[in-house]
Amino acid sequence: MGDADKKMLKGTTTVGVVFDKGVALAADKRAVLDSFIASKSVQKIYMLDDRIAMTLAGGVGDAQSLARLMKAELELYKYSKGEPIPVQGAATLLANILQGNKYFPYFVQLIIAGFDSKPRLFDLDIFGGLLSDKYLSTGSGSIVAYGILDEHYKEGISKEEALKLAAKAVDAAMKRDNATGEGIDLVCITSEGVKRYSESEVSSLLP
Repeated sequence: MGDADKKMLKGTTTVGVVFDKGVALAADKRAVLDSFIASKSVQKIYMLDDRIAMTLAGGVGDAQSLARLMKAELELYKYSKGEPIPVQGAATLLANILQGNKYFPYFVQLIIAGFDSKPRLFDLDIFGGLLSDKYLSTGSGSIVAYGILDEHYKEGISKEEALKLAAKAVDAAMKRDNATGEGIDLVCITSEGVKRYSESEVSSLLP
């Protein structure tokens, strides 16, 4: 790893969980610079549209730049087509942007989630690889988070169960990964819109 990589401000663990009528997203709030805690209040869940969100793990500056670009592209799509872009369309657009920059890549690992005709969840790697699943995790604490997700996810999971599971997975990562911490940001996307949960609401969901 070169000096540029070591000095990059990095976000850490994010999680997405699909339930019967929506998607729950959770992320910690810590950003690290090598082994230094550079920020305790980084936003890692960006709303790109009314019902589409992107989570950040990796280079904070790169992710913020991508969020601005995607919001503009989604607004342009809505203006030209007269309707919001489907979630898979947004994920494919982002994958194409990442693929087109593979020689000077964005140092990010991203989740795109949202609701159009149904809840959808996509994972994107640094070069634009695109995968869909029922639950996903990215970042340095994802190994710990996946342990929780693999054990507790079930088909037909309810909204409350999905929110609890997403929060629990990030909470577990915070306890084991020193790059993950400073609390949990929790967002739910359904056909009715978006809800971002307060710190006290998140605490009530944890054991």
